Amino acid sequence: MTQTAHPAARSISARVAELGLALEPAAAPAANYVPFVLEGNVLYISGQISREHGQPACLGRLGDNVSDEEGARAARLAALGLLSQIAAATGDRLDRVARVLRLGVFVAGTPDFHRQSAVANGASDLMVQVFGEAGRHARSAVGVAALPSGVAVEAEAVILLGQP
Repeated sequence: MTQTAHPAARSISARVAELGLALEPAAAPAANYVPFVLEGNVLYISGQISREHGQPACLGRLGDNVSDEEGARAARLAALGLLSQIAAATGDRLDRVARVLRLGVFVAGTPDFHRQSAVANGASDLMVQVFGEAGRHARSAVGVAALPSGVAVEAEAVILLGQP
């Protein structure tokens, strides 16, 4: 689904609101790491689990107690966490994002679950909806046995920023 970011949307949170969604405050690290690292004009964002109302959301595993649709929703929620971190790093400026370079999406699933890519589209689609063509990215969708707090999806990102 290709959409171009609305020109009147000057902040990431405003663009997300236009989509009928809301950014939660950027999550604090759960252990000994930082939520993001800015090196030059490249922003590396640590893994963000699916959260809703500040709590882990979409618990379980694909192929067991989480449907593909719920998994895609979990990926979208994890991507909202990425967007919260991007907003925190950029002063919530949509125009600072030159390109989403890469997403890594981790999907907790049973050994016979093989639709990680379809689940990861929940995150990928949101990036394109928010950033337009600049939201198109390289991606890995990886199946794992378990994720922090028992969530079904976690996502990380590498973002190219433009000049401040």
